[in-house]
Amino acid sequence: MGILNVTPDSFSDGGEVTDRDAAVKKGLRLIEQGADILDIGGESTRPGSDPVPLEEELRRVVPVVEQLANQTDVPISVDTTKAEVARQSLAAGAAIINDISGLTFDPEMIPLAAETGAGVICMHIQGTPQTMQDNPTYDDVVVDLKNWFEERLQELLSAGIEPGSIVLDPGIGFGKTAEHNLQILSHIREFQDLGYPILIGHSRKRFLSKLLGRDVEERLAGTVGVSIALASQAVEIIRLHDVEANRDAISAWKAVTSRVT
Repeated sequence: MGILNVTPDSFSDGGEVTDRDAAVKKGLRLIEQGADILDIGGESTRPGSDPVPLEEELRRVVPVVEQLANQTDVPISVDTTKAEVARQSLAAGAAIINDISGLTFDPEMIPLAAETGAGVICMHIQGTPQTMQDNPTYDDVVVDLKNWFEERLQELLSAGIEPGSIVLDPGIGFGKTAEHNLQILSHIREFQDLGYPILIGHSRKRFLSKLLGRDVEERLAGTVGVSIALASQAVEIIRLHDVEANRDAISAWKAVTSRVT
């Protein structure tokens, strides 16, 4: 999954593309580099970020979705917690709702997903983007998240969302310490036991700085290392800024490991 942020303030690539034409060009470039899904977002959810008004998020996102949907068959995901943004994006050609709140922030999101049959990425977050990194605590982060997913799945399924439409995302960096993130990343099988595809978004995240002592612009190697670790655990979807480098690394890893006897 290639990340396409149409924002001025995302933690890593904010301001990189702020108009429709530049965003469409970047989206097509991500596809050329090997993205199987494009994830388009118009509201930064970095720690401490301010909410974006509905009309502004619509202005940023919907024209980009529409242009890309007209130029590619690659599925488009819209990264939003607002049902109206999801609704208009789906009408413009998106196929997936990627909601960092696990479809909890907007009460209209679950009915919309059920009504449209859209793909749903249900992500875990503790708190909100404004508060999530204040003091994240768990009894056992893996067990607590599994229990939370079981409750959310029951609600999504009972609302009429098809099981085959759902992907689970443990929410790396969303109300987790660096140690919490490492616990999640090393216990992927626990989440796969729930019976749904898993998405991980670790790309350029802050925990890599704590792990490696690198600034945000120096986190590519750390991102690639985690991607290979995730590939070794058969993670279905990896959400990335640097699609080409990660695909090349995973392809090389597979080429070698397939010959190991």
